[in-house]
Amino acid sequence: GVWRQTRALLFKNCLIKCRTKKSSVQEVLFPLFFLFWLILMSMMHPHRKYDAVANTNLGTLDASILVNFVIGYTPPTPMAREIMKKVAFDNFEDGIITEEYLSEEELQAASAFKPSNFVGVVFTDAMSYQLRFPDSVAMSSIYMESR
Repeated sequence: GVWRQTRALLFKNCLIKCRTKKSSVQEVLFPLFFLFWLILMSMMHPHRKYDAVANTNLGTLDASILVNFVIGYTPPTPMAREIMKKVAFDNFEDGIITEEYLSEEELQAASAFKPSNFVGVVFTDAMSYQLRFPDSVAMSSIYMESR
């Protein structure tokens, strides 16, 4: 029963492979070609390992830069209010001005009026957020060569 059907199916598949040699060879060679291509590309662009950065004391933060600095955030949930309260008062003696906005559109409109000293924070949920800068984000110069 089952063994005869399986043997007949295998024999049929072997006949098909023998009759279509071109496609059978392609089925074997194309994956080998792509594997060779991946190996070649990985050899041309090796992984770079960066050395560890030593811990250094950066000193105190210059608070004069943060005079009249405003952090706007949305949505005004209790968790967001608590986080922004900690940001404003735990790290700085005078505190940073925090403003809450009902929507992201209001946050963007407020950032247009205060472009030099305004940063927006959009909380997507209780544990993640996105920063909104008026013009552009300052890029780090540490990993510029990989860009």
